[in-house]
Amino acid sequence: MDFKLTYSTMFEPPESLHQAFEVALDRRHGAAPQEHALYIDGANCKAAAGRDKFSPIDKSLRLGRFAEGGATEVNLAVAAAGRAFPAWRRMPTQERNAILRRVAGLISARVYDISAALALEVGKNRMEALGEVQETADFFTLYSDDFERQGFDHALPDDPVKGFRSRNRSVMRPYGPWAVIAPFNFPFALAGGPVAAALVTGNTVVLKGATDTPWSGRLLADCLHDAGVPPGVFNYVNGDGSKAGAALVQHPDIAGITFTGSHQVGMGIARHMVAGRVPKPCVAEMGGKNAAIVTARADLKRAATGIVRSAFGMGGQKCSALSRLYVDNAIAEPLIGAITEEMRAIRIGDPTLRQNWLGPVINGGAQENFRRYCAALTSQGACVIAGGRTPTAGALAAGYYCEPTLAEAPPEHPLWRQEMFLPIVMLARVPDREAAMALVNDSELGLTAGFYGALDEVEWFFDNVEAGVTFSNRPQGATTGSWPGYQAFGGWKGSSTTGKAIGSFYYLAQYQREQSQTRVE
Repeated sequence: MDFKLTYSTMFEPPESLHQAFEVALDRRHGAAPQEHALYIDGANCKAAAGRDKFSPIDKSLRLGRFAEGGATEVNLAVAAAGRAFPAWRRMPTQERNAILRRVAGLISARVYDISAALALEVGKNRMEALGEVQETADFFTLYSDDFERQGFDHALPDDPVKGFRSRNRSVMRPYGPWAVIAPFNFPFALAGGPVAAALVTGNTVVLKGATDTPWSGRLLADCLHDAGVPPGVFNYVNGDGSKAGAALVQHPDIAGITFTGSHQVGMGIARHMVAGRVPKPCVAEMGGKNAAIVTARADLKRAATGIVRSAFGMGGQKCSALSRLYVDNAIAEPLIGAITEEMRAIRIGDPTLRQNWLGPVINGGAQENFRRYCAALTSQGACVIAGGRTPTAGALAAGYYCEPTLAEAPPEHPLWRQEMFLPIVMLARVPDREAAMALVNDSELGLTAGFYGALDEVEWFFDNVEAGVTFSNRPQGATTGSWPGYQAFGGWKGSSTTGKAIGSFYYLAQYQREQSQTRVE
């Protein structure tokens, strides 16, 4: 891809990008659905069970049949990762990273074909899909560069011991077989990112994808295989969370885990990892109830654009999606008008088509949750300002579509504290920015936050907000849009077990343990 695609530049792509995507999409539509195996110890691995995957865009569109593993397949994958670990960790850094940079190159070369499959599988629009795939390639490159630049091998002062020469070093060592459990909303990037980090640092990997998105994990496995990653170094097991997921988390030979998903599940995994006789690392990113503040001195056009992009992009199914909006009383009415005007311009429909920005939610359960939440937003003093319906006209009846929804609710409404993961944003009017900040920080989660106001108010926002990823006056997205190499992405409070951000200077150290070495001569 010649165009440097990021989540900031995706709004004005060149025409050639659309043309290449449409060619790839035609190839996907023209190909017969295939059967897809698991990937264990460098080879395809069949499983006793399997499931047909259908697109949320059109429930009758069959994408393929995917093998589903359980404890047996997890055991095979972990054993393969264990056998491969000694040679992989001892492989010279330059040689190991050359393989991983080939992975990045293959992902970039296949960006359109993978993105077309991703759009069909998840229901995200073409630009979101292209962005996710290119972001994954950038993770492999960024982490290879970071590992070489940081070194993780440092000389320390020698002990002043009379009659001896004492040499001291601090080195970092990988843990061993590492589990990566990826979510449905970014099944390629939030698998590929932690996979890259674990492999760069010398660990081996067993990846388990979400049950709704088995295709993405398999496409990632193909890239690692074709790049020459040695057998057993990377393994992919698809399957139900209560079977394959539980077996992976509880496996005694798993040395560490990276998990992305809900707070409830993430905390359960984290507690399990520290509960045994030997505590093990858990790098968990556990969602957010993300908020934005709009002060009386804000640029309302810029604010409305950023709010709509972050609240409704990918149907609100981002852990960084804007969910809570606190607006100064003085500008509440004009801002609501600007937001609803932006919402009216949103085209809902098949997101693989260029004209449609908003596709479906992931499955029927998510659509039913949307109906339930919207019903709750007409009670307890709340009201739906715009949206609130599941469109059923024409082709929209075939998929899981939900209207973008803006609701106003009093501070005591219970949905202010629930991560809905849907295209719903709640608004409250506040007397001033201090009152807004108190409400923003009154949350157990602290992933992302946004601000719209005067330039001399920005530092106040950054100094006071309790969130790991923060944006001010950003039309590209109030709370969304981080990109590896440009913005680090990680949460505070209940949004993270580590407080360290994806793509940051501090991220790779989490996949290693420190050893102090003293040699007396």
